[in-house]
Amino acid sequence: MKKKLISFIAMAGILMSITACGKDEVKPVAINEATDTCEICNMAVINDQHATEIILKNGKSMVFDDIGCMYEWVHSNENKEIDAQFVRDYKDKEWILSEDATYVHNPSVKTPMAYNVVSFKDKTSAEEFATENEGSKLLSADDLVDYGWEQNHEMMEKSDMKGHTHSDGAENSHSNGSH
Repeated sequence: MKKKLISFIAMAGILMSITACGKDEVKPVAINEATDTCEICNMAVINDQHATEIILKNGKSMVFDDIGCMYEWVHSNENKEIDAQFVRDYKDKEWILSEDATYVHNPSVKTPMAYNVVSFKDKTSAEEFATENEGSKLLSADDLVDYGWEQNHEMMEKSDMKGHTHSDGAENSHSNGSH
């Protein structure tokens, strides 16, 4: 009986090591500010706390200038096989998996496309930010899946984004969560 148990443990260890060796950890790629543009709004992506990224199973990476743009892409590309989604910590710009982040929506927080959602690598930082910024709402990654992504149109008008056009020439009204 003892030999069978040892054999079973040895086989389990071998299988676990084979499985672990077959899957590389997915990591975000560096943002190239000179050439990277958002997949949704075609704006330049700045290497800052608002940049987000999706890595597809086929290895293709896509960058976005705002968390809202990334989620709009996800909603309109449900058939794409996503390997990982990354956001950045609002304080130190560290890349984190989107499902591990805690989010805060605050209508007065400026983001590139005025979705007003920022991400934090830990819940404590998000709670501190929310406490310091009246009108904040804490959100989880699960909350963002069905979140009603609306832009702050007043903020868009103030930031001269109104009338911005996509590379295809379509006006960027961003109403009702669509580009």
